[in-house]
Amino acid sequence: MIMRTILLISPYWKEPHRWMVSSVKLAELWQRLGYRIVVVCMGSESGVERVSETLTIYRKKDWFFPDPLNFGVALGFTGLVRRVIRREQPDLIIMNKVLFWTSFCLLPLRFTGHRILLLTDTLVGMTWWPRSMFSKCIMGLGAWTLGWLVLLCARQIAFFHPQPPSLLKRLGILHKSQVIPSGIDPSGYRDQRPETRGQRPESRDQKPDVTVTYVGRLESVKGVDDFLAAVLPLKSEYPKLTIQVVGWYPSASSGQANHPLVKQYERQVVFTGLRDDIPEILSETDIFVLPSYSEGLSNALMEAMSSGCACIASDVGGNRFLLQNGVSGFLFPPGDRAALRAHVQRLLDDPTKRRMLGEAARQRIDEHFSWDVVGRQYQQVFREWGLAG
Repeated sequence: MIMRTILLISPYWKEPHRWMVSSVKLAELWQRLGYRIVVVCMGSESGVERVSETLTIYRKKDWFFPDPLNFGVALGFTGLVRRVIRREQPDLIIMNKVLFWTSFCLLPLRFTGHRILLLTDTLVGMTWWPRSMFSKCIMGLGAWTLGWLVLLCARQIAFFHPQPPSLLKRLGILHKSQVIPSGIDPSGYRDQRPETRGQRPESRDQKPDVTVTYVGRLESVKGVDDFLAAVLPLKSEYPKLTIQVVGWYPSASSGQANHPLVKQYERQVVFTGLRDDIPEILSETDIFVLPSYSEGLSNALMEAMSSGCACIASDVGGNRFLLQNGVSGFLFPPGDRAALRAHVQRLLDDPTKRRMLGEAARQRIDEHFSWDVVGRQYQQVFREWGLAG
C-alpha cells in the first residue's frame, strides 16, 4: 500500500523563539493515521531535517519581531514551498494559521491551481487581539486585507473552535467552514496525585497545601501579569500555597531571566522556564490558570484538563469551547483580577469542588477532544479530499 503524503505549511515548528504546538501535534496525529508528513515552515536557520521516514521538515530563516508583535518575516518562503511541492509531490496541501507570513503563500498557490485545506484556531485581527493598540492596528489592517484574501482563496477551512457565524457569513466563508478541534492524546496525562492531596484539613487553623500553575509563553497577550497580581495576595492567608509559572519568553534577544515578571516576582513565584515534563508538572498541580486576553484552542488548557486539574480560564476564544463554566472549570472576564482571585480562593477552600471540576474536565476531553474523536473527523475530511478509502 502506498503511503499518502500531506504537505503541512506552518509558521514554525519547534524553534527557540517560537513553537507551533498545534502543527507538531496534528502532524503526530496524522502520522498515527498512516500518512507521511512534509512540513515547510520558518525557523532560526534554513535547512532540511529528516526526522523519520514519515516526517521531513524544510525551514526558511526568518527575521522575528518579538512581543507584542511576535511575527516573523521570511523572504522567499513561497519559492521554497513551490520547490518542495515539485520534489515531494504531496497528495494534499494543508496550511495551519492565518495572518502569519507563511499564510500569504496560499494566494499564489491558489492562482496556480493548488487546492488547500486551511486550518486555524483564531482569526487574528478579527476575533483574536494583542493587548497593545499599535499591534491591534497592524493586525486589524492585515486581517481585513491579505488575511481576508487568504480565507477566500482556501478551498476549505477547519477552525479549531467555533467562530461567530455572522462574521463567517460577512467574510463569505460560512459555506466552506467547519469545526475540527486540534485535540489531544490524553493517555499520557493521568491524575497521579494521592487521594488525600489537597483535602480540607481537620483544623480551621491549618491551610491546604495547594499548587496553582500557569503553563505557556510569557507574552503580554497571555495575561501572566494578571495571574500573578491576582493570586499572590492569597499567600498571606494560605502560607502553603505554591505559585508556579511554567514557560519561556520567546524572543531571540531576551532570555527568561531578563523578563520583567521574573525580576519582579522571582522571590515569591517558582519560574521553571521551558520544561519538557509537563505531564509530571500537571500531575502535581491542583489549580490551573489560563488568563489570556485572546486565545485559540489552548493545548496547555487541554493538557491541564486531561490531567484532572481544576481549571480557571479567561472567557475568550477556545477557552469557552473547552470549559463549561461551573461544570468542567471556571471562566472569568479577561483582565478581571478580582474575579480570578475569587475563583482561586473558592477552590482553595473547597477541595471537593476542585476534584469535581477536575473529573468533569477529564471526561470532557475524553468525550469531545481526544485524538480518538478528532482522528475520525480528520479521516472523514481526508476521504472527502480523496486520501482515504
